[in-house]
Amino acid sequence: MLRLTGLTKRYDRGDAALSGVDLLVPDGEVVALIGPSGAGKSTLIRCTNRLVEPTSGRVELDGEDITALSAAGLRTARRRMGMIFQEFALIERLTVMENVLSGRLGYVGFWASWWRRFPPADIQQAFHFLDRVGLAGFENKRADALSGGQRQRVGIARALMQSPSLLLVDEPTASLDPRTSRQIMRLILELCGERKLAAIINIHDVALARQFAHRIIGLRKGQLVFDGKPDALTPDALTAIYGAEDWSTLPDDDQDG
Repeated sequence: MLRLTGLTKRYDRGDAALSGVDLLVPDGEVVALIGPSGAGKSTLIRCTNRLVEPTSGRVELDGEDITALSAAGLRTARRRMGMIFQEFALIERLTVMENVLSGRLGYVGFWASWWRRFPPADIQQAFHFLDRVGLAGFENKRADALSGGQRQRVGIARALMQSPSLLLVDEPTASLDPRTSRQIMRLILELCGERKLAAIINIHDVALARQFAHRIIGLRKGQLVFDGKPDALTPDALTAIYGAEDWSTLPDDDQDG
């Protein structure tokens, strides 16, 4: 379970990217984070795993105060926070298997990681996750030979190799076509259900958020302005998040997910 309490991020120039955000995400729940550009969505995700240091507030994962940890403690805690990036963050010259196994770097010793020597159980687990994300047989392909959707699947498998209790997902569909975007969102939803993972997904596509998320959080100017089920995301709620617009033109949900 993830709990954010009074999470605030103020940059040196004085701008507040986040202003006292309170949020509770239970195990197994997939939360879509929506809002206009500059609303603080990416900042919230990066403050959660302290890639960006919060100015104030608390981040607790399974009862542990992440904001109070030393550098060594934070490295250990980050094992439980799988990050999936918009730009995939793969090492292009390495194989799919090598990229997936990099999710275990926080668990093996320095020299084992340097020489890419992983325990047989880790290799077996990597094969399992590659099969689960639809990439069985791709283990020896280089990352730079993959399509965007395939790269995102590698990123998901790599995150699962950390044995996380939380997934932090930053715009996973931004560079994907509509069909692949739906497949990736469906895969994340299924995996969270299977493994009881909490997840926060920063996503610009409101229709995808409504279709696949259990719950939607709306941010505007660093403040939480909506927290509810997808069917509560009415035109009035969208106006509160994004501003005035004719929201009746938003595509309807397709309930096959």
